[in-house]
Amino acid sequence: MKGAKELFWGLLNAGIVVGIILGVEGVYVLNRYIASLPIARTITVEGLAKTTAKPDLAQISFAVIAEGKSPEALQKETKKMNDAIAFVREAGVDADDIKTENYSLNPKYAYNEKKGQSFIDGYTFTQSASVKIRDLDLVGEIVAGLPKFGVNEVNGPSFSVEDPESVLVNIRAEAFEHAFEKAYAMARQNDARLGRVVTFSENAGGYPRLFLAKAYDEGMAGLPTPAIESGTEELSVTVSVTYELR
Repeated sequence: MKGAKELFWGLLNAGIVVGIILGVEGVYVLNRYIASLPIARTITVEGLAKTTAKPDLAQISFAVIAEGKSPEALQKETKKMNDAIAFVREAGVDADDIKTENYSLNPKYAYNEKKGQSFIDGYTFTQSASVKIRDLDLVGEIVAGLPKFGVNEVNGPSFSVEDPESVLVNIRAEAFEHAFEKAYAMARQNDARLGRVVTFSENAGGYPRLFLAKAYDEGMAGLPTPAIESGTEELSVTVSVTYELR
């Protein structure tokens, strides 16, 4: 019985030693195999395509800002914004394209040096809205008409292409073709051939080019209406493509 146990443990120890040796040898062989594999050669290039598009959307923001001692009196300033928004809607802007951005009534603080303490010395009322204008012919009329309702801050317009993808889809293939031509030329100059595409990615951007005309026309109620031009917007697609080299 004792001899059988000694034989068992002897065989087990021998098996462990053999396993360790084989494991080390296996790792060595695997490393030699990996080192013998040819290094994958790739080339990464960028392709670019550009186009211009006429903006079809303008956006402006405007606000009524007032200061006073009475919060109740300042609260009435909201009527000016209500009238301005009504004017914008009557001009032809859909209600879904008008958004209130801010409504605030904040205290103004002053410091009493004799008492050594701060106190409320009045209030500032602010109400603002943003508007999307899809009929660009209305932009000048709306911008010129807002002040007569008490609006005392107007920003914009900013122009954009509402659906740039509808434009970019037409030049995406051109960007990939540009990438291929660059990769092909570089590979040929280095005695290589292009293989399959390994990876690719895209970056699209827009660069607005806007123009504001200097001429003015007499608009509503004798107020000058700015002649605002939307200009064009440059849209581009940049693709990055990695090819195998053979």
